Amino acid sequence: MNRETSSTTPPRPVAGRPRAARVLAALLGLVGALGFGAPRAAAAPTLLMDMPSGMVLYEDDATRPWFPASLTKMMTVYVALKAVRDGRMSLQTPLRVTARAAAMPPSKMGFRPGTMVSLDTALKILMVKSANDVSVTVAEGVSGSVEAFADEMNAAAASLGMRSSHFANPNGLPNPQHYSSARDMALLARALYLTFPEQAGLFSIGALELGGKVMNNHNNLLGRYPGTDGMKTGFTCAAGFNVAATATQGGRKLIAVVLGAPTVALRTVRAAALFDRGFAGVDRPMAPISALPAQGGAPPDIGASVCRNRGPAMAAYAAENERLIAPLEAASAQAFASQQSYSYYDASALSRLSPMATRIALVPRPNFDPVSIRVAGYAGAESAGSEAEDDAPAAAPTIAPRPAAKAQPAVRARAAAKSHAHAHARPVPPARALAAKTKVVADDEDDDAPKAKGQGKHGAKPAKAAAHKAEPAQGKHAAKPAKGKPAEAKADAKPTKAAQAGRKSQATAVQ
Repeated sequence: MNRETSSTTPPRPVAGRPRAARVLAALLGLVGALGFGAPRAAAAPTLLMDMPSGMVLYEDDATRPWFPASLTKMMTVYVALKAVRDGRMSLQTPLRVTARAAAMPPSKMGFRPGTMVSLDTALKILMVKSANDVSVTVAEGVSGSVEAFADEMNAAAASLGMRSSHFANPNGLPNPQHYSSARDMALLARALYLTFPEQAGLFSIGALELGGKVMNNHNNLLGRYPGTDGMKTGFTCAAGFNVAATATQGGRKLIAVVLGAPTVALRTVRAAALFDRGFAGVDRPMAPISALPAQGGAPPDIGASVCRNRGPAMAAYAAENERLIAPLEAASAQAFASQQSYSYYDASALSRLSPMATRIALVPRPNFDPVSIRVAGYAGAESAGSEAEDDAPAAAPTIAPRPAAKAQPAVRARAAAKSHAHAHARPVPPARALAAKTKVVADDEDDDAPKAKGQGKHGAKPAKAAAHKAEPAQGKHAAKPAKGKPAEAKADAKPTKAAQAGRKSQATAVQ
C-alpha cells in the first residue's frame, strides 16, 4: 500500500494571480489525485528516507522481498570495510584472482587467474564497473571462500536489522536464496555512510581509468541530478532495474531506493521524482525505517515484463511516475504564476521552477575525470613484495592471445587435418536446463532507446547462456536467444567461434 502525506492535495489559490494559472494548478492537482485512472505499476518497491534521522518520507512496498541484483555489492563493500576496521586486513592488502573468480559471467574485468588486485582498487571497481569476478576475489580474499563470505554478509545484515534479506553470493547473480528489499537496501546505504564516513567518496566516483580504458559509472543520476553523491545500480531480468541513490541539498541528505523498474530511463525519473518530493517538502517524516512491517513471501521474477514484453510494464510505470510528479508540477505552476514582479518569463526561470524529474532526461552525460587505478600480476605471478609493486599498472585489463609460431609444412598439414575434423564434429552441447536459467542481461548505463519487441539498447538483449557451477540459477528471468535459434545450432554453423566462445562466460549481469 502506498503511503504519503500531502501529495494529492491541490495547492491553495494565491490571491491576485491570474485566473488561468489558478485553473492550471487546480487541474494539475486533480491529475495527481486521480491519475487519469491509469493502472498502478504492479511491481515497484520504492522508498525515500532522511539519511541522518532514518525517518521514512515515502514508501511503497518497501519491505517486499526482491532480487537486489548488483545492489548486493554494497554489502560486499560493507563486509570488506568492516574487515579493515577490525584489523584483519588493510586497503593495500593484495587479493589474488582465482579460477573461480575468473569464471564469473559478465559484467567482469576479465582478469586472468593469478592477477593481484589491492582491496582498495577492488572496491572501486565494484562500485563503478560492478565486476562479478572482482566481487568473488574480494569475498575469497576477506573470508577464504564465497560461502564463508556469504555467512559474514548474513551476519552483518542481521546486525543492521535487515529482516527481509538473505545473501548467497557477493555479486547478486541469480539465486532463489538471494534476496533483499527496498527498506533493507536503504538501511545498508545508511550504514555505509554512518559506519565508514571516511569512505564516502567511494560511492560517488564517476569513472575509472585502467590501462588507458575508461569505465563509466552506471548510476546516471551522478552529474545529472543536483547533489547526487552515490551510490549503486543493479540489474537482472528477474529483478528489473534497481538503484540505491543518495543526494544532498541544503544540508539535507536523502536516500532513495527504486526496485523493479522496466528501463533505466524510468528508474532515473522515479529516483529524481522521489528526491524532488523530499527536498521540496511534499513528503514529510512519517515513521522510523525500523518500524516498517515486514512482508513475507518469495521475491517475484519479473523477467517476462522486463526482458520480453515490457510495453505494459513501461506504461504502468510511467503512469506511476506521473502521479508522483503531479504535485511537484502543480506547486511549480503556482510558484511561476505568483511571481508578479517579473515583466517577462524566460526559459531559465522556468527551468529553475520546474521539477528536475521532468527534465533529467535532457541533461547530457557528464564527462567525469576518471580516477586512475593500477593492477599488476597476471597468471602465475607471485604475490608482490611491496605496495608499489602491488599497484603497478597492467598492460591491459585482459590478456591478448599469444601470436602463433611458424610451423613446418608437415606440422601445418597435420594441424589442417585436425582442424578439418574438428570443424565437422558436433560440439558437446551445454547443460540446456541450467543454461536457460542463467541468462541475464547487462545494464548498459542509461541508453534505453526502444528496440524490436520492446527491447532497449540499455542491454536488454538476449544473451547466450552457459552453465555455471559456482552460482545456482534462479528461474525464468532471461530473454530468449536472438531470432529463436538455439545456441547449439549456432555452434554447428561456426564451430571455431563456438570453441572460442566456450572459453568465455556468456551469461551477463549488471552492473
